[in-house]
Amino acid sequence: MQFDWRAISGPALTTATALLAFLVDRNLVAVPNPAPLFVCIVAFAASLSGIASGLTSAAIAVVSSALFFLNHRATPGYDISDLVRMVLLALTAAGTAVITGLLRQKWVDAFAWQHRHYATAERLRAALDQVDIGIVLLDSDTRAEFINRAFRSYFSLPDAKADSKPPFIALMYHGRDTGAFELPEDELSAFIARRTEMIRSGDSTPININLRDGQVLRFSCTALPDGGRMLSYTPVTDLVRHTDDPASADYYRSLRGGGERSLARHLRAAE
Repeated sequence: MQFDWRAISGPALTTATALLAFLVDRNLVAVPNPAPLFVCIVAFAASLSGIASGLTSAAIAVVSSALFFLNHRATPGYDISDLVRMVLLALTAAGTAVITGLLRQKWVDAFAWQHRHYATAERLRAALDQVDIGIVLLDSDTRAEFINRAFRSYFSLPDAKADSKPPFIALMYHGRDTGAFELPEDELSAFIARRTEMIRSGDSTPININLRDGQVLRFSCTALPDGGRMLSYTPVTDLVRHTDDPASADYYRSLRGGGERSLARHLRAAE
């Protein structure tokens, strides 16, 4: 059986405090009423191990106080003031044990809930990093709270920049600066402006984005209840590039830098 030191710490400390008070009171100097110290120990026991440990400590405190006051007068016994003090100690100690224990349980439950949700979030993050769909989660200020591995790969986004929670406009400028988009330079500014406005308005109309390496991504924006956005970049190259004119295969390959190796096969199949 596993030894639970937390459960016995409170009762053991209460007992040790009571014995020390008896010894000092009988052999050295008169000790004042230790009830306040007992209440503090009860609170410590309940916060460390819960209500049961706190109530056990409270019971030991009440019994110890009763023995402490028994011979604390010229004649053995109790008077009304002693009985009132013991009743107050019993009520205070028991109330302290229950309230502190309930607060501890609430804290433990909140911690367990947070741990479960953190574990779920980590599993979801790991799963999203395995799919070939680029995923970006934006907060209500359009800053990227999460960018999965596929998006980083499509747009050659360094991990340090992705993890710095960049605004969406910074991601667009990164794509422009690295030459990710298959667009003339004079059209890039208007393209970025349209995309940014779509994000801010929550426009869910899907659009195709042609990349310089020959890939085609279908972009869509989903508005989230908290004001954030979920952006998805689904690879649809095989669905779109087969419509290219087979006679222009060499031209398209030269534009795409040979990035799409399967293009030639699709064009030959179309012939």
